[in-house]
Amino acid sequence: MRILTRYILREVLSHGLLGGVLFTFVLFMKELGPLLELAVRNSTSTSTVTEIFLLMLPNMCTVTIPMAVLVGTLLGLSRLAADSEITAMRASGVGVWRFVGIVGVVAAVAWGIGLVNTLYLAPKASAQMLKLEDELKNTQATYEIQPRVFYEDLKNVVLYVEDVRAGTGAARWRQVFLADLTDPVSPKVTTAEEATVASTDNQTLVMRLRNGMQHQTASDQPDQYNVSTFAQTDLPLEATSAPEPHLGHSDAPVLAMSNHELIERTQQQGGRWYQIELQRRYAYPSACLVLILVGVPLGISSKRGGKGAGFVLTIVLVFVYYFLSSTGVALARQNKLPVFAGVWMANLLFGISGIFFLRQMSTGGAALAAVTSVGSWFRWKKSSPSAGTVAPSERTVSKRHVRGSFPLILDEYVIRQFLSVLALVLTAFVMLMLVFTFFELLGDIIRNQTPFIIVGEYLFNLMPSMIYITTPLSVLIAVLVVFGGLNRTNELTAMKATGVSLYRIIVPILVIASVLSLSLFLFDEVYLPAANRKQEALHNVIKGRPAQTYLRPDRKWMFGLQQPGKPGRIFYYEFFDSDNDRFANITVFEFDPTTFSLSRRIFAAGAHWDPQIHRWIFEHGWERSFQGDSVTDFKTFEVDTFPEIIELPQYFKKETRPSQEMSFNELQQYIRDLRQSGLDTMRLRVQLNRKLAYPLITLVMSVLAIPFALSMGKRGSLAGIGIAIGMAIAYMFVDGMFEAMGNVNMLPAFLAAWSPDVLFGLAGSYLLLRTPT
Repeated sequence: MRILTRYILREVLSHGLLGGVLFTFVLFMKELGPLLELAVRNSTSTSTVTEIFLLMLPNMCTVTIPMAVLVGTLLGLSRLAADSEITAMRASGVGVWRFVGIVGVVAAVAWGIGLVNTLYLAPKASAQMLKLEDELKNTQATYEIQPRVFYEDLKNVVLYVEDVRAGTGAARWRQVFLADLTDPVSPKVTTAEEATVASTDNQTLVMRLRNGMQHQTASDQPDQYNVSTFAQTDLPLEATSAPEPHLGHSDAPVLAMSNHELIERTQQQGGRWYQIELQRRYAYPSACLVLILVGVPLGISSKRGGKGAGFVLTIVLVFVYYFLSSTGVALARQNKLPVFAGVWMANLLFGISGIFFLRQMSTGGAALAAVTSVGSWFRWKKSSPSAGTVAPSERTVSKRHVRGSFPLILDEYVIRQFLSVLALVLTAFVMLMLVFTFFELLGDIIRNQTPFIIVGEYLFNLMPSMIYITTPLSVLIAVLVVFGGLNRTNELTAMKATGVSLYRIIVPILVIASVLSLSLFLFDEVYLPAANRKQEALHNVIKGRPAQTYLRPDRKWMFGLQQPGKPGRIFYYEFFDSDNDRFANITVFEFDPTTFSLSRRIFAAGAHWDPQIHRWIFEHGWERSFQGDSVTDFKTFEVDTFPEIIELPQYFKKETRPSQEMSFNELQQYIRDLRQSGLDTMRLRVQLNRKLAYPLITLVMSVLAIPFALSMGKRGSLAGIGIAIGMAIAYMFVDGMFEAMGNVNMLPAFLAAWSPDVLFGLAGSYLLLRTPT
């Protein structure tokens, strides 16, 4: 009996650990990109990045530990049931409650670990995370200034730099334009040929400007103007309050409180929220104990569906449990349910259901059979080359089955297995991500009383982007599982014995991966942008936000059209009516492109576009021309036009659109327009290259997975999935790091997007070439 107990425990533990890692990985996917960019922007050390990652784990484990217990119970027992081992055990006298007792050991250990995590580790991790956020906020001034971009994150100052050169401890800038907006109507302008910049403290930069000029006027005295030159001057710049990095949960201050603090706060005004948090710290770990009451009878009874049934039931039960839990907590916060009833509602209902199902197993009730039959709909029927391909080969004998042609019967067999596993894995990832997304939004859904038809439409439109994101990882797992299975059952050896090379065997996988890569690119071109726009609009509805507009008439600084041999222009305005094409308090700075010194300055209280003469009509303003530090001409006007200003109204109506809501050509044109206006395009250029690079990673992952699959020997598919998750984490870290470095201008956009493909492609090709064929 001890051998049997260890055998069941090993099966449950192996599936549970793998499920816990998988769930944690899915939760961490969305956090990795912002974390790496924050680390790169603030020059954070590797140890700090590792610390942030470890501090995120306890709050994630609060959710994933009960889920791991459930998936271990369901998949472990489903596997035993599918191989008729459960039947043999029960025939030898092992009762249902014996299984509950054995799995209860795992649940009790998980419950203890969960309690330690929620009561001690998670609050301390949240407190440390808040501390790190404060430290990172104080280093925002060390951000890289990007060239040819208007930088507005400095207090009362707008900065434009034509060229940036990094240095040790300081940076060198060339052709600097600085506008002091203490008086927004008449900004004080400083230009310089070059500057040396260093960070003194947390929020201050010091610029040493050389060979420059300062222009200053008063808004109420336009006839007075002061121009001064300098060979060298120091100018401190103070950063504005930086936005919080948001590394932690939105309720981080509450999560960071100790149990003693929560107990004290429950006695004060508004103590209901603290009481809910205190109860949650006990309720979530206790879910480990009640979930096995449901998992054991369902796992034992899912013989027909096997692991497929166990997986489907896991997703359904996870969704139901956290839906009930989130709903109960939301109702408790709104004072519609007592705190205990709201927080513990999911545990109580699952405990009652588990006892009911256990009783059904003893009495042979129909309810349990009806639930477990759901999983059999998703059963994956594994084909064999002898049974599944005989009929087609008898029906059709054609030249395509001659050696060297494609596809052979063997190719069809490999393709069929690969596509079956790929569909199952891709469905698994999409369903998991949809479930977690629903949990995150449930509080907003209840608070804003969002109709579930809108929620369903949002999740439906969110699904395409999830498919796009998870397809490369799904291909990686599918290749590992399929080739690992062929190697384990000696089918690969049989293929090689007939004279078929390994390189010929993998051709169908590479062909399908190439087709998927091209399909992902076309999917992103044709369908995904529209779906992303729709889901973003629905997301705003769920969040209770007003309808979002992408038009940005509030942009106050824009670079004019650049013409060879002609002066450059910078436009500054306080307001732009995009409907009527009218400016208020507009200033045009015209400068020499070689020295970057101002050659002319135009100010007008208003300006509007005249479609009859196709020119801007400036009203109530003045014009000054400069030669060095002297004013060569000055005049005022009531109405005037300047034919050399050729920018049309559409030029000032730039749209702010996320890259995922544009096709490749649309994004390329959008970047061209924004760069012409002196706006930040580095992120967009990285994303433009990623639109080509990311689909190709599907092919790279298939090449990388094959040698790993063959090196697993006789180990099962769980080992393949474990290796796949490890490789996926490595890829996501490398990809996120390169993308973050590109976003902050530490790498060219092309290298930032394509480096992960090149690195992992070279590694996969090297390992594949070293694999015996």
